Amino acid sequence: MGAPAETGRTGKTLPGGGLLLRLRRFVDDRRGVGAIEFAIVAPILIMAYIGAFEISVAVATSRKVSRAASTVSDLLTQSKTTTAATLDTMKDVVKNVLAPYAITGYSLKITGIAVDADGKATVAWSRDQDAGKPYGSGDAVTLPSNMDAKSTFIVRTELVVPHSILLMAPGLSSQINEVNLSKTSYFRQRVGDAIACSGC
Repeated sequence: MGAPAETGRTGKTLPGGGLLLRLRRFVDDRRGVGAIEFAIVAPILIMAYIGAFEISVAVATSRKVSRAASTVSDLLTQSKTTTAATLDTMKDVVKNVLAPYAITGYSLKITGIAVDADGKATVAWSRDQDAGKPYGSGDAVTLPSNMDAKSTFIVRTELVVPHSILLMAPGLSSQINEVNLSKTSYFRQRVGDAIACSGC
């Protein structure tokens, strides 16, 4: 048997009225609308929350990286001399400044740069996080163009810290969820004309 007919306002029977009635009821039924809207909006809100969280952590870490590099240069320029052992302790300074963020795979290069009266800058000594020499003594150094340095001594600290993004998905490849935060600081010596390094 076919679908029952629906009686219209005029009293006439409308063919297929049962189907039209069910369709009208379905269109008029507002139950479940809130759930559907939530299902659409919720992922967007979650993504916005995670994005804001990631940005805030990255900004805070970047500021700490800048502060750590500046702190190393600042400490070393307060004396006329330093030692290789002292330079090796600077990685502990970096870790303390960056706390509570743990750092692995970072790069720290500390360089003493002598600048003559003509503005020519050369490497006097250098040290990295593994007690190695990243630069050779006497190597030429290009200083920032806005730094008018002559007859002085500069300590340069180069710090690169890999930062993991997408913290909510730690299983992703490091090529996707890692970005390097870096800072290079330049500080002039405060006492004397140079900073000698013993054992460097």
